[in-house]
Amino acid sequence: MPYNTKKAYIIGTYDTKADELLYIAGLIRNSGIDTCLVDVSTSPNYSSAENIDISCAKVASFHPKSEKEVLRHSDRGEALAEMKIALQNFVHKLEDVGGMIGAGGSGNTDLVSAALRALPIGTPKVMVSTVGSGDVAPYIGPNDIAMVYSVTDVAGLNSISRRVLGNAAHALSGMIKNNIPQSNTSKPALGMTMFGVTTQCVDQLREKLDKIYDCLVFHATGVGGQSMEKLAESNLLVGTIDVTTTEVCDLIAGGVFSAGPDRFDRLAKSGLPYVGSCGALDMVNFGALDTVPGKYKDRNLYIHNANVTLMRTNKDECRKIGEFIAKKLNTFTGPVRFIFPEKGFSLLDSKDQQFYDPEANNILLDSLRANLKESAKIQLIILPLHINDYEFSEALSQNWNSIAGEMI
Repeated sequence: MPYNTKKAYIIGTYDTKADELLYIAGLIRNSGIDTCLVDVSTSPNYSSAENIDISCAKVASFHPKSEKEVLRHSDRGEALAEMKIALQNFVHKLEDVGGMIGAGGSGNTDLVSAALRALPIGTPKVMVSTVGSGDVAPYIGPNDIAMVYSVTDVAGLNSISRRVLGNAAHALSGMIKNNIPQSNTSKPALGMTMFGVTTQCVDQLREKLDKIYDCLVFHATGVGGQSMEKLAESNLLVGTIDVTTTEVCDLIAGGVFSAGPDRFDRLAKSGLPYVGSCGALDMVNFGALDTVPGKYKDRNLYIHNANVTLMRTNKDECRKIGEFIAKKLNTFTGPVRFIFPEKGFSLLDSKDQQFYDPEANNILLDSLRANLKESAKIQLIILPLHINDYEFSEALSQNWNSIAGEMI
């Protein structure tokens, strides 16, 4: 759809930020793009002004319970939390979004960024925020949101805010108006996950598949797995070969690279073919050695570099990891092949290396077997190989081709 048939959505609390949001909207309209002003105010006894396209009451009506669930709260924090739910539902119904922008402090940032995260990857998204120079990961997540630090507070128009807000408005306009050059390749995109200790496996896999697929490799650092799943949800992947599921270890043991308890959920709902494995399930990630929790001081630790310390997963953690993965795989709507390498999960988990522990790995396997509901659709495949063996990458490739050929 060309840009002149789409709109720029300007979302915010117009009860307190009207001057700033209307200024942004005016600049975007001056560039030739239609706008839609969406009010998400929650002040008691407030109703949206006539120049607002979508009133706060209208947005609130998208709450799964009712409009009253949003607007009944006298506490601003509670009202914003409910409005966020309604706003995300509202955004999911839109079909004419050329781009979306918001501006405000921490409350507005939390609220509007939820709407931005609900948009597909590739849709222009800009957030002008007073918290834009700090840790913005909670607001951005695995999404392509352009975060602009407001410099001054978003509290009226002045010589600084006009420039910052103006740049943000023009940035969104440019994103909407200017086409992205199309790639010369029409190869379908295939997601893969990798760690340094599984690089050999993934490199071999890419070599086998990159003539047919545009292989997108994600670093399994928490947000990497989230990003891959977001692309799957946005219909930008044809499937995944999830070699490196190590983010589960950090969830279970409190490491720094967890992708959260929702890991696998978007893949499960996508219906896309999935091949997974045990890449780096032998390790939990922490920062520098002195950041490792005291309760782990006597564990098997490996200093990867000055800023990364790895901890070998023990038997109890391996049992929990197997249970977590199996129960997630049971929810997949598409075909699943999970391939278990009996001889080790990473470079460090091989004979004579520091994390080699076949007994712990076997407990993980037993846990997978006990909890996975195998069927023609969902299968556990056990191979007497190390994850970085050439033959293992060949098995991943063959299983992918088998299930993908049925769907693509």
